[in-house]
Amino acid sequence: MSNEAFKAAMARLAAGVVLVTAQEPPLDPDDPLAPTGEDVGMTATAFMSVSLDPPLVLVSLREGSRMDDLLDEQPRWAVSVLTESQRHIAGRFAMKGRISDRLLFEDIPYVRGEASGALLVGGALATLECRTEQRVPAGDHTLVIGRVLSAALPSAEGGPLMYFRGRYRQLG
Repeated sequence: MSNEAFKAAMARLAAGVVLVTAQEPPLDPDDPLAPTGEDVGMTATAFMSVSLDPPLVLVSLREGSRMDDLLDEQPRWAVSVLTESQRHIAGRFAMKGRISDRLLFEDIPYVRGEASGALLVGGALATLECRTEQRVPAGDHTLVIGRVLSAALPSAEGGPLMYFRGRYRQLG
């Protein structure tokens, strides 16, 4: 089987779109005055619920990506389930060769999660704060399983942002 055939088949699977966020640890964790690390974000479509008891979710990260490296050292992270009106956010954080994440977050409304310290997108359909429970190597990706520490429903407006056949789509 070719990579192209596999990609074409998987493109037929519609998926919700989320923004995974985490904050880099301080440069010197022993110094309370040390500057905090940068906020990092990544668009993901390979995200799913794993368990209700305990509440667990899974996100698939490209091995060696900035988020994979960060979540290897930072156990707390967050997920914002994007609405159909937040397509620009998904596209911004999915770009290859993109600019600094600090600039990407600049005009996006957000709050900082109390449990994770990560940014939660304002107006998202749902937000989750997580702590890594397990990392599983899987081919050229790492499956990160996180225990959900908090969940909120900041917006009931609009439908979910979907990804299907290589494009962002709206439900319905």
